[in-house]
Amino acid sequence: MPSSHQLVPQNDPDDLERQPQQFDTKDAPNAPAISVEDTISTRSKLAQLGFYFLCNVALTIYNKLILGKFPHPWLLTALHTGSASIGCYVLRMRGSIPRTKLNWNEEMTLLAFSVLFTINIAISNVSLAMVSVPFHQIMRSTTPVITVAAYRLLFGRSYSTETYLSLIPIVLGVGMTTYGEYYFTVAGFVLTFLGVVLAVAKTIATNRIMTGSLKLSPMETLMRMSPLAFIQALFIAWVSGELSGATAAAKSSIAAAAAAAPSAAQVAARAAAGAELSPLGMLMALIGNGILAFALNVSSFTANKAAGALTMTVCGNVKQCLTVLLGIVFFNVTIGFTNGLGMVVSLAGAAWYSFVELRAKAAAPASK
Repeated sequence: MPSSHQLVPQNDPDDLERQPQQFDTKDAPNAPAISVEDTISTRSKLAQLGFYFLCNVALTIYNKLILGKFPHPWLLTALHTGSASIGCYVLRMRGSIPRTKLNWNEEMTLLAFSVLFTINIAISNVSLAMVSVPFHQIMRSTTPVITVAAYRLLFGRSYSTETYLSLIPIVLGVGMTTYGEYYFTVAGFVLTFLGVVLAVAKTIATNRIMTGSLKLSPMETLMRMSPLAFIQALFIAWVSGELSGATAAAKSSIAAAAAAAPSAAQVAARAAAGAELSPLGMLMALIGNGILAFALNVSSFTANKAAGALTMTVCGNVKQCLTVLLGIVFFNVTIGFTNGLGMVVSLAGAAWYSFVELRAKAAAPASK
């Protein structure tokens, strides 16, 4: 019998995302479908989202302090996915990650997911060269809106009116926070919007792989996706010339380096002062970056399954505001009144969204 495991809507009795609650049809003829995130306890959900935010913010600061002089985005992506592959392999050898037997169609689904992951990065990188950073950020802030639209169109899932309304200050606040000089070409606008759609598709696909008919665990999903994405990112780095450029730069640095290996504190101090890292210092920085990226990937996949795709896109918007706030605290970034007000509006919207979600979860048991 051919497999029906796909990322598109289907009437699968094993699909947890679309499985209806067991209501008495006499009492509730229009019983709503229960989503997987509604089965996760609030404490567990908050803990996983908190760890995700911690890893996300830590990696942002780390990249700013340590890797500002590593202009190789595809190699950095290969480092992140390669680190995830190694980490998952170690855990697999220790028996911590079971491996589900998949058929050909299911393996192709995961391959398509890894391609989506890579294309999303490629489109984002290309579009950034055609638009200003503020325009790119304000376009990315619309991901929650596109997410709810995608769920509505593809899976027939709707949210409460309050949930929809709470997204308005979140998106508006990010737009105000990142307000600046807006510049874009027609091609840049199209590619940026396409990047937003692909980012939403990736987030939803991640959630569907773990909650739909495949029902893979977050760690197994990461274990299967990472090697494929690593190969693709490394291939693009080779085709684009990044690999040869980085190799030439490394050889030049090694030839010129004569200093002793610095400590981690010295590496951070040199980077903060704008000094060039030694080859060994850069290697240490990249290893640390890979470890932190692995922790972020684990927390991202786990939080996605626990909180849902929409909440993850909301977190992405809040993270943009926190990034600006961290820039003020750690890097003396100056902002205007509109930017500061935007942070307040966005964070207030996030608090409203959280309140709505918590109230909906508290009301769910009463309706059973």
